[in-house]
Amino acid sequence: MKKTFLAILISCIVLLGGCMMPDKEKGPGSIPYEEQLQSVQGAVGQYQEKTGGLLPIKTRDQDVDPFIKYPIEFSKIVPAYMEKIPSNAYETGGIYQYVLMDVEDNPTVKLVDLHGPERIRELNLRKGVNGHVPIEEMITGNVFKPNFAAMGLKEAPTVKSPYSSHELPFVLSSDGNFYIDYTADLHQKLLDGEAKVKPGEDIRHILYDDSPILPAYSLPYTVDKDGNPVFMDKK
Repeated sequence: MKKTFLAILISCIVLLGGCMMPDKEKGPGSIPYEEQLQSVQGAVGQYQEKTGGLLPIKTRDQDVDPFIKYPIEFSKIVPAYMEKIPSNAYETGGIYQYVLMDVEDNPTVKLVDLHGPERIRELNLRKGVNGHVPIEEMITGNVFKPNFAAMGLKEAPTVKSPYSSHELPFVLSSDGNFYIDYTADLHQKLLDGEAKVKPGEDIRHILYDDSPILPAYSLPYTVDKDGNPVFMDKK
């Protein structure tokens, strides 16, 4: 009898554990903490209305990555317009940075997955050992595949895509910085046939048009004459 009770108890614990799985572990494509996004969006709207159009954002340089250019300053909206900072926010030890996009016309709360920049930080530390990155292959005139083996790594580093099951690699730009390569995700989106893009435009928007997560720490992409995603040439 005791063994039967114990088996039932263990089964219940396992089932409960599955139900209580946090959003970040529910697999690719799931929207993390949608109610928290809506809460922050509402607080931003209230702040903007109360301040005559100002936004609760931190000041950044003009030439910074557009996807991280307008990080939300939670001290301006907590606790005045929302009770507390979201549990998945960087400020509370979470894996997302809350930012605003389309600040001029329609300020929209979006997220930056911080797993990618953390891996980039690690790669930059390795680069700092000898001051340069050995190149394995030239992808375009400005984008390169690093030789990670020569950097002392047993395998090429990747980061889990926030959009799919893909493991995304890293590339190096002529500016000396590492970036996440979203080619696989962009290719999949284009194969789905719903995205309308044309050569010469930055097509990264097809990743976040229907997702709260931004492809930050990436280079601009466009499509070639065959409709395949390629890195944009620098002007």
